[in-house]
Amino acid sequence: MPLSPPAARKPLHRRQIDMHGFEREDGLFDIEGHLTDTKSFPFDSLDRRVEPGEALHGMWIRLTIDAEMVIQSCEAATDFSPYAICPQAAPNFARLAGLRIGPGFNRAVQERVGGTVGCTHLREMLAQMATVAFQTSYARRRAARQEAGRDGRKPAQIGTCLAYAEDSPVVARHWPAYVAGRKAAE
Repeated sequence: MPLSPPAARKPLHRRQIDMHGFEREDGLFDIEGHLTDTKSFPFDSLDRRVEPGEALHGMWIRLTIDAEMVIQSCEAATDFSPYAICPQAAPNFARLAGLRIGPGFNRAVQERVGGTVGCTHLREMLAQMATVAFQTSYARRRAARQEAGRDGRKPAQIGTCLAYAEDSPVVARHWPAYVAGRKAAE
């Protein structure tokens, strides 16, 4: 176990998020996410009785993106929710079509499906799905940059975490021209 042993406790809530990235035969990518929340105790919401282990939330999102990270379509579905009205938010996520995953993505998501037109749980999944989209399409995007002769750009990863700090051994090994204190190639 990677964490220290916990104090005595009992389970109350479980959230499972499962995400997958797929390359489609037509050259696009599908990024799918599924969120499930369960409780260890029964309770009544306004519209239904939720039994222990039964899904309180059961929600899906599929983003279809191109190699430039532009969302071609977005489909959402809500199978389980505490209130009967909740599934009505899912169709609004189609508004994400045309949005590019990159800087400002979370803000743009909030503008299109934030507040009372969206669903907090579906919106929260989108930030992680953006990361899955980058991981899924990375090889194709890198190959396209090399083919276009633009491989000399400063890698976007630099400065995003401890491993990719400008003075880290990872950056020194993979991108020595971009180590802090050296003049970066333009």
